[in-house]
Amino acid sequence: MIELLFVTCLSVSPTDCQERSMLFTDITPMTCMMGAQPELAKWATQHPKWQVARWKCQMVRSVGLEA
Repeated sequence: MIELLFVTCLSVSPTDCQERSMLFTDITPMTCMMGAQPELAKWATQHPKWQVARWKCQMVRSVGLEA
């Protein structure tokens, strides 16, 4: 599973930020990197009070599943 992890900040208060993520099950990390900007642009259009400050793609690590 690949996670698109991004930080958004309020347009009127740039120090008020939140970490957000989107999860994808059917893509590679490279596909995430190539497709992240259109996904983030779509998100930003739907949330006009927020601005995307930074982002990255990463593998989601399972916690507690080791035997």
